[in-house]
Amino acid sequence: MAESEKKIQFLKDLIHVAKSELQADLIIKNARIVNVLNECIEDGDIAIYKDRIAGIGRYDNAKSIIDAQKSFVTPSLIDSHMHIESTMLIPYELSKALIPEGTTVIIADPHEIANVCGINGIKFLIKNSENLTLDFYFMASSCVPATDFETSGGILDARVLKKLVKERKILGLAEVMNYPDVISGNPQILSKLSLFENKKIDGHCPDLSGKDLNAYISSGIEADHECSNIKEAYEKLSKGMYIMIREGSVTKDLLNLVDLITEKTKHRILLCTDDKHPDDIISHGHINNSINLLINRGISLPVAIRLATLNPAIFFNLKNKGAVAPGFSADLLIFNDITNIKCVIKGGKIVYKNEKNEDSIDILDENINSDNNISKKKYNINKCKSKENILQNDKFEKKVLNTIHLARFNIKDFQVRAYSDKIRVIGCKDKSVLTENLIIEPLIENNYLKSDIKNDIIKISVFERHHKTGIHSNGFIHGIGLKNGAIATSISHDSHNIIIIGENDEDMLVALRQIEIIGGGIVLAKNGKALDYIKLPYAGLMSDKPIAYVARKMEELLKIAKDEIKVRLDDPFMTLSFMSLAVIPELKIVDRGLVDVNEFKLVDLFVY
Repeated sequence: MAESEKKIQFLKDLIHVAKSELQADLIIKNARIVNVLNECIEDGDIAIYKDRIAGIGRYDNAKSIIDAQKSFVTPSLIDSHMHIESTMLIPYELSKALIPEGTTVIIADPHEIANVCGINGIKFLIKNSENLTLDFYFMASSCVPATDFETSGGILDARVLKKLVKERKILGLAEVMNYPDVISGNPQILSKLSLFENKKIDGHCPDLSGKDLNAYISSGIEADHECSNIKEAYEKLSKGMYIMIREGSVTKDLLNLVDLITEKTKHRILLCTDDKHPDDIISHGHINNSINLLINRGISLPVAIRLATLNPAIFFNLKNKGAVAPGFSADLLIFNDITNIKCVIKGGKIVYKNEKNEDSIDILDENINSDNNISKKKYNINKCKSKENILQNDKFEKKVLNTIHLARFNIKDFQVRAYSDKIRVIGCKDKSVLTENLIIEPLIENNYLKSDIKNDIIKISVFERHHKTGIHSNGFIHGIGLKNGAIATSISHDSHNIIIIGENDEDMLVALRQIEIIGGGIVLAKNGKALDYIKLPYAGLMSDKPIAYVARKMEELLKIAKDEIKVRLDDPFMTLSFMSLAVIPELKIVDRGLVDVNEFKLVDLFVY
């Protein structure tokens, strides 16, 4: 049968199922349907044929029946903007982790791996995400490198990005972070914007307002996830932007922006995580955590669900996604508590069933359990294509391994001779990527600057790791609370050079050496030796281990960081990784030196 004939036959059968003239594949009975189209909760049955919802109402004839027992049934969830790399998991493992939390679609910006491996990194993620339970879509990374102040491993100019425009999984252009170049009319960034003028263009413009915001939006940029206060968000909404409310592991904006959600604005608001750590996903969930926070703050369940289903589906043109209605994809959740989901249905198949839930759904036809799609253990989804099959003969995999290329280095590279009695210091804040530009008198010994533990002024260094250039920089940071040893990581947004903080140069050197030995990851060092580490072989950003392993390892590292290194922050690793993010105010450090983000220029460590 020709493909067109198959489609016609499918539609005929779907119509017959909808009219109860043909047996459904699956019926969910006794459901409290969360209708995001009219924002009501309705009692009824849901008839499913193959991967599509055929009808809502009263249905009885089906091959398999689920009794929802008056549980809520909603569309499955969509994360409108996230970085896969921040989970430290490759897509194969991330799919297994997010399905039990109710997320079945993510829109990923792969600019972390693109900054390390260029277009090969993006193609690796696309390849690795094929045929998984979770649907991975991507935005083409707009700012690789993010700025001209740092050294990246890859460069995505318009010529390279043109190769991604027609990729099926590429929905548009990812967060345009270099807003100074946009509003100044830089031809390089404008050529990228024009390339994706017929697709979605995502933004990134913290604190931008007035005529500069007008200029930024007029270039075709449609959304922003960097709002941290109501005033900023209202202005952007009023000028036509969609607002993605972010609730990540460090950047938590949801409670600050909950009052933004009103009858007038709710249609232009989406939910996203941006950056989520694996232990955070296990402990608190994913987008379902954001929905739970909204409900606890008085937002109705239909509206809260809408922000993570219908709204992103409309914004990203995901046809047939985002609602429980005839003709929509049968991607559904069953739950009483959004943080403890009973069942996830994807494409009309049960892909997750929470056997530990005491108030479990009743599957009336036990034959449905014979399908290998069902997971009976959280974080162990069986419907994922085997890792061996995914990675076998993947020509892109080898291009994202072995990415730590450091020039020779020694203890002298960490030494900072004193040229002034005042220096610029990065003032970091817990649970924030924003920093302060502090002017402080440093501790000087024998004409060299030292970490000042008493005043929490700690040395921070960045080493270029892509091309063996030997470029590196040293600075100081306040707010970490480190007392001993050193921490090094190959995760440092956005170019992901090696970033190190330490109480002494010797331990910083040990940590840097260990990063090179393990091929990327996170290292803790003290008293001249590496205390512990996690390997992240994929671009120095991701592991191929399951989320349970990665989360447990991160918990072990955090305990050592607090007990031995004596850091004060809740999540020092993610906070450290953002200290080189030279597009977020005020002061950051990259391999070429300190960046005053407000002035958007490199500045000297010393104030004369």
